[in-house]
Amino acid sequence: MDLFEYQARDLFAAHGVPVLDGAVAETPEEARAAAERLGGGRVVVKAQVKTGGRGKAGGVKLADDPDDAAEKAGQILGMDIKGHTVHRVMLAPAAAIAEEYYFSILLDRANRTYLAMASREGGVEIEKLAVEKPEALARVPIDALTGVDEAKAREIVAKGGFPADIADQVTALAQQLWDVFVQQDATLVEINPLVKTSDGKVVALDGKVTLDENAAFRQAEHASLHDEHADDPLEAKAKAKNLNYVKLDGQVGIIGNGAGLVMSTLDVVAYAGEEFGAVKPANFLDIGGGASAEVMADGLDIILGDPAVRSVFVNVFGGITACDAVANGIVQALDLLTSKGGDVSKPIVVRLDGNNADEGRRILEEAISSGHEVLELQDTMDGAARRAAELASAGV
Repeated sequence: MDLFEYQARDLFAAHGVPVLDGAVAETPEEARAAAERLGGGRVVVKAQVKTGGRGKAGGVKLADDPDDAAEKAGQILGMDIKGHTVHRVMLAPAAAIAEEYYFSILLDRANRTYLAMASREGGVEIEKLAVEKPEALARVPIDALTGVDEAKAREIVAKGGFPADIADQVTALAQQLWDVFVQQDATLVEINPLVKTSDGKVVALDGKVTLDENAAFRQAEHASLHDEHADDPLEAKAKAKNLNYVKLDGQVGIIGNGAGLVMSTLDVVAYAGEEFGAVKPANFLDIGGGASAEVMADGLDIILGDPAVRSVFVNVFGGITACDAVANGIVQALDLLTSKGGDVSKPIVVRLDGNNADEGRRILEEAISSGHEVLELQDTMDGAARRAAELASAGV
């Protein structure tokens, strides 16, 4: 879960990382009041969106006084920045910046370790710096057992090329940032820019934090950081029904039992879709091992409710749950959706294999002859993927 800047700032402050005062506003009037609480002087008004490039898009403005802050907030609120609508702004006192730096700690998946990255050149797009001036960005591996103690922090500071007059401050900050990373179960904590002010103090002027949602069971307070505005309606609906669903940009709805099978299904549908004008999967949906009628109905309801979906591919390998149970679940799900007035007009291609597959196919063939004409059986995974892509392309 990515956090907004103001949320990252609050986490930093809670762990001792030096930050500026800040306030959040959702209306121009709230921005005026916030600017007054911050002293009534010059403030920076920042759009709170989970994407970069806010400044270039006009989402960061300097205001001279509370009235100006209200005006600037009114200009920013409601903006669209790279597809993200601005619902709130953060206000912070204007800082007297002498120098800008970069500092981050992240999960290095490729090398199965943690990594600190630091540079004397902050306030820029770090990806661009890494490509154009890789020597300017220090990369220091972190041992998970020892973490960032003082010795490791000083190593990072030295390799990052930080000036001697702030080395002690950055050393302390590195250890505080590691505390944020570990205690909050983060996969990324980033400060860009980390600045030295005109009075020689080091301050985290902007922050980015990504939290590991797999740790939610021990981080109950993280639920309050969730941004409902960013939720895709279908993903929110699936989450409420405890379904493992991810919305994608495609036309073929996917249902499978088992994450590995579903991932493979996405691949074969994408491959088959190239033949029919680049048809793609519309979602990831793993119903797990127990494909009950209710679970199947919930899955079909969500997928059929996606206006982009033109066909559905149900790909099931019978194991713990036999194929005949899955087939009965599909039929009962269609009956249930029909009784509730749901849309069951889109074609549903089904491939069953594994335990009791023959009986499962018999059940579905009987359902087709009894009126569920949206159903269509295919013997192979590749054949079913091709047929689903063909139907999606035709817009049947």
